[in-house]
Amino acid sequence: MDWDRQPHRGPGSGNIQDLEEVLRRLKNRYDFSKFPRGSILWIGLIVVLILIGFTSYYTVDPQETAVVQRFGKFVRTADAGLHFKIPFGIETVRKVVTGRVLQREYGYRTIEPGIRSRFAEKGYEEESRMLSGDLNVIDLQWTVQYKVRDPMDYLFQVQDVESTLDDISESVMRRIVGNRYVDEVLTVGRASVADMAETEIQEIIDQYKTGLQITMVKLQNANPPDPVKQAFNEVNEAQQEKERMINEAQQVYNQKIPRAKGEARQKITQAEGYALERVNKAQGEVARFSDILTEYEKAPEVTRSRMYLEAFADFNNKIDRLIVIDGSQQNLLPLFDIGKMSTPESAEGKQ
Repeated sequence: MDWDRQPHRGPGSGNIQDLEEVLRRLKNRYDFSKFPRGSILWIGLIVVLILIGFTSYYTVDPQETAVVQRFGKFVRTADAGLHFKIPFGIETVRKVVTGRVLQREYGYRTIEPGIRSRFAEKGYEEESRMLSGDLNVIDLQWTVQYKVRDPMDYLFQVQDVESTLDDISESVMRRIVGNRYVDEVLTVGRASVADMAETEIQEIIDQYKTGLQITMVKLQNANPPDPVKQAFNEVNEAQQEKERMINEAQQVYNQKIPRAKGEARQKITQAEGYALERVNKAQGEVARFSDILTEYEKAPEVTRSRMYLEAFADFNNKIDRLIVIDGSQQNLLPLFDIGKMSTPESAEGKQ
């Protein structure tokens, strides 16, 4: 893949050693002593022109940035395309890959990239094995993807940028994992660990002026060491069972408690309504009695008679029939209303 290739930091086209090798081969192949002096001068001139032609231009790929140095001092940068420079090694070109995302791997190495990539983990345990905050050992594999942001800082500020990035990445990751519990690193805290590592690595490499820009830090695998993996899985299963039981209890709580609270609130509301009704009714009776008392004090006989008649009328509405008997009557002949005494059942029997 593109990001697996490291940025080229060597000199560009126009290497003087290659030209010297060409001249040496020409000298060994041809004996210039047999040529006339004028021919030798022409041949020398042609050779010089060829050298100027070969050492006065260079090409830059679209994903590269060229850094031009004159006698070792930086003078300019060049983007993609064909460019010219002073020949004979006066100006040298160093090309840096700036348009491609590069990648560093820790705790493993990619052997064969592709749809089904193959990785090698053996031999990189020192990178992956670290201690968590609760004194548990964990094997952590991660990748750091980056780009060259400033070619000048990348070439001239730090001697070995990739090694510096490796040291910074391992140091930051070990510090972050060392401040967290192992369960957090293995489960829910993976994303936060990667984000924090990306931020801290960027801050440190900016202080060193490496010219790099971190694009992503990704945790690939986080597992306990093989000797304790079975015991660790058993602990995780027990914790998952605990969480399951807690969730089930919480579910029952959510079903029962709100319902009981609602019923209790309903009874309280009904009791408050009943109390308010009784209070209002009692206050109304008191007001009615006060009004009757006031009228009674004004006209006792009239008020008494009116109250008697109202009570009798109310009583009369509650009974089915009323029989009035004269107290002076000596003989009482009962009167039976045969029509009212007959029922539908008896009428059907007669039919």
